[in-house]
Amino acid sequence: MSLLKRIAGAVTALIAVTASPAAAETILIEAGSVIMDADSQPTGPMTIVIVDGAIEGIYAPDAAAIAAYDAQGAQVIDLSDKTVLPGLVDLHTHLSGDPSGDFWRAATTPPEYFTLIAAKNARITALAGFTTVRDLGSRTDQVTQMLRLATAEGLVPGPRVITSARTISIIGGHGDTNGFTEHVNDVLDSGFTCTGPVECAEKVRLASQYGADLIKITATGGVLSQQGRGLEAHFSDAEMRAIVDTAETLGLRVAAHAHGARGIEAAARAGVHTIEHGTYIDEAAARAMNEAGTTLIPTLMAFEGIRQNLGTGFYSPVVENKIRAVSEFADTIVQRARENNVRIAFGTDAGVFPHGQNAGEFRLMVAGGMTNREALAAATIVAAQVIGLEGEIGRIAPGFSADIIAVDGNPLADVTVLENVDFTMVRGRVIE
Repeated sequence: MSLLKRIAGAVTALIAVTASPAAAETILIEAGSVIMDADSQPTGPMTIVIVDGAIEGIYAPDAAAIAAYDAQGAQVIDLSDKTVLPGLVDLHTHLSGDPSGDFWRAATTPPEYFTLIAAKNARITALAGFTTVRDLGSRTDQVTQMLRLATAEGLVPGPRVITSARTISIIGGHGDTNGFTEHVNDVLDSGFTCTGPVECAEKVRLASQYGADLIKITATGGVLSQQGRGLEAHFSDAEMRAIVDTAETLGLRVAAHAHGARGIEAAARAGVHTIEHGTYIDEAAARAMNEAGTTLIPTLMAFEGIRQNLGTGFYSPVVENKIRAVSEFADTIVQRARENNVRIAFGTDAGVFPHGQNAGEFRLMVAGGMTNREALAAATIVAAQVIGLEGEIGRIAPGFSADIIAVDGNPLADVTVLENVDFTMVRGRVIE
């Protein structure tokens, strides 16, 4: 055989090998009971079949299909003493940060450290049962964009990450660099502050260029920033409309940090998709939210977390004053929202309190008047709708991503069982 023919034969064989599909990875989860979604009742024993990271089907344990998968050498995970349900979604996290009152660390800590912190917290968050998160403001450029890629590829254990990257704020307001001398502020400036509609629109386009999945703005003053200029509206109406309109042209949704009632109302009128915190929500603010179809993310765990540090020297005096101002309103946010028929979804502001404690939000939501089922829906079906992934996550159903958790007990009877998650799978990968 000529050399040319031998080379041609080798190439043909190589093409045949590389073109043939890889063997599908099949996993069987034997569940004691399955809650398909927040609208369903526990099923009793079932077997969930997962093929290449997606749910293929849910079968009774004696189904003939199960024997066929067993014969193919599928991996079997025994959760026969557990309740299995969809992975949870936290719509407000800050994975690259841990609780700290030391605002000056921004001037002393290199970005590489925050990347390591984000990887650590991604794993902790997934182990707590949260298989998808929205990260609304990272400490440094590209840290959550790279975490998004690393978790998607399985290089780092963690949830699916939807990120706003950096936050857009007014100059000198919440989200801008505060508390340093002018020269240090200039060095630390992330480049995402703006004044006027044109400049604010530009920052949205810049965030899109940097790979943001959505836009986060600080529509009002905030509690943990080093300035005490109140918690009402920061952006003008024209600036917020420019932000929302520009985001929509790029296919991006807008999340607005907002405490003061008039700031909430203004942000909703501008068309933001979610209000984060909503501390002083009142009837007029709720009406504007309902007219715009805006969802509230109450972040009750954040309020609980910051209150625990009052009087300890953890925060500066200006921040302590703001914490005391919002504390008396925090416990009734959900109640006031429900009285005004505002849609509520699950988000915690993890990073203000320790990551991994996210599920404590369920207890606080129920204390505010939500049922166990409503609270679970807020972290699954409703949260999936907020981020536009309702056809991929939030349910255990054929074709959905294998984002699955397991607990003891029934969260529809006692939602606090979600504070102790025993098993987490993200995209068909078990988080060890």
